[in-house]
Amino acid sequence: MGSLGASSGSRSVPMEASMRAQRALSVIACAVNLAVLVHCGVDDNSNPKGAAGAGGTDGGRGGSSVGGSLDAGGASGASGNRSTAGNAGSSAAGAGNLDAGGGKGGAGGNGGGSGRGGAGGNGGSAIGGSGGGGLDAGGASGASGSTAGNAGSSAAGAGNLDAGDGKGGAGGNGGGSGRGGTGGNGGSAIDGSAGSTGRDSGTIWHPAPGTTWQWQLTGTIDTSVNAEMYDIDLFTTPQGTIDALHAAGRIVICYLSAGTYEPGRPDSSSIPQAARGNGVDGWPGEEWLDTRDATVRQIMTARMDLAVQKKCDGVEPDNVDGYQNNPGFPLTSSTQLDYNKFLASEAHSRGLSVGLKNDLDQVDALQSSFDWALNEECSQYSECNTLAPFTQAGKAVFHAEYSSGCPAAVPGLSTIVKHLSLDAYRLVCP
Repeated sequence: MGSLGASSGSRSVPMEASMRAQRALSVIACAVNLAVLVHCGVDDNSNPKGAAGAGGTDGGRGGSSVGGSLDAGGASGASGNRSTAGNAGSSAAGAGNLDAGGGKGGAGGNGGGSGRGGAGGNGGSAIGGSGGGGLDAGGASGASGSTAGNAGSSAAGAGNLDAGDGKGGAGGNGGGSGRGGTGGNGGSAIDGSAGSTGRDSGTIWHPAPGTTWQWQLTGTIDTSVNAEMYDIDLFTTPQGTIDALHAAGRIVICYLSAGTYEPGRPDSSSIPQAARGNGVDGWPGEEWLDTRDATVRQIMTARMDLAVQKKCDGVEPDNVDGYQNNPGFPLTSSTQLDYNKFLASEAHSRGLSVGLKNDLDQVDALQSSFDWALNEECSQYSECNTLAPFTQAGKAVFHAEYSSGCPAAVPGLSTIVKHLSLDAYRLVCP
């Protein structure tokens, strides 16, 4: 025991050098093994990385802005691992492709570097999330995102993989417009459904003297007439015709009889019998109305609501001079003024332009309430000078004669010759 204790006090130089060499070799071996492990995709938690892309690594938050859509990164990754070098091939990470980046294994979650991958996802939600159900609206530099925004579908890129370079949604903010269609507010600022046929309810049409027009209440509307304004029937004109006129840049005025009962109109049966008076000369079945009647007024406002629904730019209320035509009721100049101002106010409250039809004796009192005037045969009866208050106020006067040729020119009036049937025929007069 004494000799063992004596020898333990020191080691020979050769033996100590040998042990140090062994330890160095062990360290080198460990380092090599560690490098191999890292290269083979083993992280410090011993989770395999190599096949992570096959299940689609989590593409981050890329498409989460689009309500109800899949994450642009795919199926959140089978192994939950990530690659910090994902930007190299991140855009298609969710498609089950291997992440093009290498780098170290990690805790997973941010996926193949798609990173922001379609920040444009916000585009869809900004306009009502109409892109719901699709993939990240980013991709392809936002070609399906940003430019489609005005149509209310900034997430229209649904189903497209992020074709970006890792940042994805260059088109990102997509439909940031938020207004939808033509505007016009025609379209809803929320869902963009108005599109190009919308009417801007914030602007009432005020035509100037000399504005060109066409007036057709019967037959198939001839939309090829070169006129700034078309006056057409509210009930019988198809919506498609109104939309086509708007697409061609025309103003559409919708005709309605505000002072008479017309058989065959969709709402005729709603007019109380007690409010129906004497017949209208020359028009069998048509009867004057008691324009003081509350139900009559409700029906007329409902007709204006229909005009708004059909996207008419304004209305032409006809037969607003019943007090002069033996209507069968004690209507007076005062009751007529009250009714006509009522019509103008109701039209304006709906964003509709409104014209005064005939009623020449009340032009002075009503000019300020109406946006324009429409007259029949003032040349025939030498009455055109009574319309001067409108032209002097910078308001158009649309004038029609039923004759074989043009009458003497009346400065400021937009004069045309029409058939009494008001079909498509039109002769423009100087």
